[in-house]
Amino acid sequence: MVLRTVAILSPGDMGEGVGASIKGQGIDVITVLAGRSAETRMRAERAGFREVADLEALVAEADLVLSIIPPERAEATAADVAAAMKRACANPPFADMNAIAPTTANRIAGLLADVGAVFIDGGIIGWPPFKGENQTKLYVSGPDAVLMDELDGNGKRIIQLGEEIGRASAVKMVYASVTKGTDSLLTAAYTAAEALGVREILEAEWEKSQPDALVRMGRRVPVLPADAGRWIGEMEQIAETYASVGVTPNYHRGAADMYRLLDSTPFGRESRETIDKTRTMQDSVKVYVQYLNAD
Repeated sequence: MVLRTVAILSPGDMGEGVGASIKGQGIDVITVLAGRSAETRMRAERAGFREVADLEALVAEADLVLSIIPPERAEATAADVAAAMKRACANPPFADMNAIAPTTANRIAGLLADVGAVFIDGGIIGWPPFKGENQTKLYVSGPDAVLMDELDGNGKRIIQLGEEIGRASAVKMVYASVTKGTDSLLTAAYTAAEALGVREILEAEWEKSQPDALVRMGRRVPVLPADAGRWIGEMEQIAETYASVGVTPNYHRGAADMYRLLDSTPFGRESRETIDKTRTMQDSVKVYVQYLNAD
């Protein structure tokens, strides 16, 4: 199959980066922008996406649909796309690249199967592949996942994991359980230290005995709120993943709570592009403590 037109749902931070990489490979990239924010429209324009009117037009034109959206919207969006496929009498392959549990991926696969569409399970690890500079990894699995191989290159790698739907999602979930889970734990510890009045003591101790953790706090604590709102759902999907194999889901339910706290602060209204890069972790944590017991 030759991919001439790829649809991106939607041009957020990762969607823009992946779509721009695909556009750079000479493939037409389309998206739906009706009702979207000015920032989303700016991202789409910057990446060179072509706007189409609605989902029916999108599935009618696309050779492949890539879903790259917040995980809590993944299932509902897939249902909307499936309904549009039915109305448009068009059923292009659908690749769910979201941070979702394998159980969620299998439910979405069922939605697409009902309208005769090929489903590809996926998970993305790494930063967006802007300008071909990063080697963003797109893990994929499923009987038809080989369709994604044409997108390999220009800053991203397609990594095939076999025919089992859910396998790619499992890799993403367990990986993110460590990276984003650790960031939430370190931020929780730092916030607790501030609330208990022992932050400076612990900073001195961490500098001697846990210097890597302290450096990571300094780098991540001030910027996490910009992503926190999108990562709440991801932590919940990780909890579902763990529970599906009998591992306690409570670690990442707690991480979701921590990201809810960060999202509730004024810094939660920032995006990666508007973060105040002069703000220190000490400045940040004082605000986090103010919101600990807010309704």
